[in-house]
Amino acid sequence: MTPSPWHWWILAGLLLVVEALTPGFVFLWLGAAAALTGLACLALPGVGWEGQVAIFTVLSLASVAAWFTWWRRRTPTGGDPALNRRAQSCVGQVAVLDTPLLTGRHARVRLRDTTWMAAGPELPAGTPVRIVGARGTVLVVEPAAPHAGATP
Repeated sequence: MTPSPWHWWILAGLLLVVEALTPGFVFLWLGAAAALTGLACLALPGVGWEGQVAIFTVLSLASVAAWFTWWRRRTPTGGDPALNRRAQSCVGQVAVLDTPLLTGRHARVRLRDTTWMAAGPELPAGTPVRIVGARGTVLVVEPAAPHAGATP
């Protein structure tokens, strides 16, 4: 039995239902390929089922490949290097030590509404520090330079 255009359009509708129930856009393009295969069956009524499957396969591969190519061009690849690395986003900011920073031990430093572990040279609690790096979730700090107009 050779499928009629209606068979391809029913398949297209089923694929669109699957697309509505699943994430992503692959089934959308497979449904479009099935609908176009149905149109090809109308335009070329003598094509057997093997030819129809070949048309569907070529249209499916072409539509999915075209979608992914278009999507890659529109999706930024660089992104923010500090995304999902909160400690890296703190580099360059000034904070105050909550606890003293002793050799071989971590101190606590408050930055905005969060307390972080900090490593660096020995410094007393209350010292303003500049965050110069991060090792995992430990902030690397150094004494903050006094402001140009500050008096000692």
